[in-house]
Amino acid sequence: MRTLRILTAALVAACLVALPTAPAAAHNGKLKLTVAGDGAGGVTVRATHADGHRLDQPVRLVLTAEGEGDRKAGPLQLEPAAEGQGFYSSGPVLSPGRWQVTVTAPAPYQTSAKATVQARPAQSPPAPRPVAVQAGPDERDRSGVGWWTYAAGGLVAVALLAAVPLLLVRRRRPARPGEPAA
Repeated sequence: MRTLRILTAALVAACLVALPTAPAAAHNGKLKLTVAGDGAGGVTVRATHADGHRLDQPVRLVLTAEGEGDRKAGPLQLEPAAEGQGFYSSGPVLSPGRWQVTVTAPAPYQTSAKATVQARPAQSPPAPRPVAVQAGPDERDRSGVGWWTYAAGGLVAVALLAAVPLLLVRRRRPARPGEPAA
């Protein structure tokens, strides 16, 4: 009986150890790379497993690009971006124009993706314009204090003014004959 318990415990422990590795083994080492321009002179890449699951660790992705007029960029390693797991960004590496971009992942993934990217000059954001805000007659005070707050405060003040003299002045009743005066 004791041997059966030990064997059962060992089997359960082996299953618990092997369980976390099951999803990783299901990915078959293939990646899906989605390559796009960032709207200026850079490239962004979204990397997922071929089955659609997120990457659980960073992958070393390498970018190379060929542009019009025999221009070349790379090879350069892409850094993980702040957008989350599986997002990579090159930063501004392409000059304005049309580029054929290739992103590859080394072994064990051996995956590559190509895309045509139109790089544009980086634009600075427009200068902020001052905006005049005028409160309309129907807008409430944004502090959360409305007319009803002042009305309620006024009613409390009137009630206190009426109650204080009544509490301070004690009504004396006349002493009855034979009763000590209060």
